[in-house]
Amino acid sequence: MRVTGGGARGIPLLAPKGDAVRPATDRLRQSVFSSLAGRAADSRFLDLFAGTGAYGLEALSRGATGGTFVERNADAVACLRRNLAAVCKSLGRDEGGLAVVQGDAVHIPFGGSPPDLVFIDPPYEVIATVAPALFSRLAEVLRDKPDALVIFEMPGEMELAPAGWSCLKRLGRGARQHTVAIFGKSG
Repeated sequence: MRVTGGGARGIPLLAPKGDAVRPATDRLRQSVFSSLAGRAADSRFLDLFAGTGAYGLEALSRGATGGTFVERNADAVACLRRNLAAVCKSLGRDEGGLAVVQGDAVHIPFGGSPPDLVFIDPPYEVIATVAPALFSRLAEVLRDKPDALVIFEMPGEMELAPAGWSCLKRLGRGARQHTVAIFGKSG
């Protein structure tokens, strides 16, 4: 697993041993960022259930100015911090404007400037439980960012239709496949 594009392209990403995280595949992240076109440049991001930080680090490599990673697992957070340091070193920048928060992505308080991009890659078995609360909370957080996007990774057989949100694009299809739905606020 590595950063697939931008200034830190090729930097390998560390993951904790075992099955504590299920990192987003390189191919899926490439598809996501191709679909986002230049939206990562000069953006702020929020990477929930961050794991290795792959989505947020990819955004950073492609020009994001800052963001927050939220991950509960201590081993994953340790890897994420090392990955962040490696990407920042490759980009020749410090970690200013970037934060790693060890906590529950569903209950974490959001503060500061609202993000332009929100990456959500939860354990698949909790999606049905956490998605309604996440989208409800994000509606509040992104109230002043009508063009913000939520990029949600899920299994191909799953469909989400959160109130107040529209699925703008779905990447990948099929049962037992990793897919991503890109949501925007409706209305």
